[in-house]
Amino acid sequence: MNDQTGITFLRYSLLGMLIGMLSGCASMIAGDLVRDLQKGIMNQDDPAIVMAGAPAYMLIIDGKIQSQPNDRELLIAGARLYGTYSSIFVQDKARAKLLSARARDYAQQAICLVREELCETGQNGFDRFVAVINTLQKADIDMLYTYATTWAGWVLANNEDWNAIADLPKIEAMMKRIVALDENYEHGQAHVYLGVLQTRLPASMGGKPEQGRAHFERAISLSAGRNLIAKVELARRYARLVFDRKLHDRLLNEVLETDPKLPGLTLSNVLAQQQARQLLESATEYF
Repeated sequence: MNDQTGITFLRYSLLGMLIGMLSGCASMIAGDLVRDLQKGIMNQDDPAIVMAGAPAYMLIIDGKIQSQPNDRELLIAGARLYGTYSSIFVQDKARAKLLSARARDYAQQAICLVREELCETGQNGFDRFVAVINTLQKADIDMLYTYATTWAGWVLANNEDWNAIADLPKIEAMMKRIVALDENYEHGQAHVYLGVLQTRLPASMGGKPEQGRAHFERAISLSAGRNLIAKVELARRYARLVFDRKLHDRLLNEVLETDPKLPGLTLSNVLAQQQARQLLESATEYF
């Protein structure tokens, strides 16, 4: 059996098993199973398995959300799964737009259950939006982080649309609120997003690369250097922006030398190592 045949077999076998499970006990997708699914994906060290198996779970969660549209846990799980899948595995632009929109819609439905004022994002002025976001508390952080990250994924998928780009200040405001509530959340990942946002442009064009560097370094510190995507983004977004080849190569080599397996970060770290190799291979051409 070759690799492609194996992946196809896995996909259909998994789908058949899940359909059978649904017919026996549809409620199993809720609660502990949803949390276990999220953990299983985050702790998987073979991205191909996630790519092959995730669509089956996406279909199941879609069905459960249709029957339980006010289940916040299901909405958050659906948003995260669609967001992860579309941002990592989908190369087709039209499909990425479609899936990232579903991820953001699920996250918005979840947050609307708590703050109705956020249900119509386009009708809220920036100041009003930030005021509402700043009323959210630590108990809301899962929902807020999911909303912010899936919205960021949607903007990335629609990066040719200036109306989408105009949403970035709202995403930044949400990430700042997460940092204020608990900067350790998700191994400091909100700092990584803030670093990316502040290194989009060089200082001469209004960017804030040094502030961005500080956010990346804070994420690295909070994770004791184990959040490898923080190092990759520091190299990609900051070191390349300021043409610091020494910093760039040091960070990426550290990523490759680090054991990627860590609860909650394994999949992200494996993907970070893949990106580190690609960045090192293109470094001579870039610098």
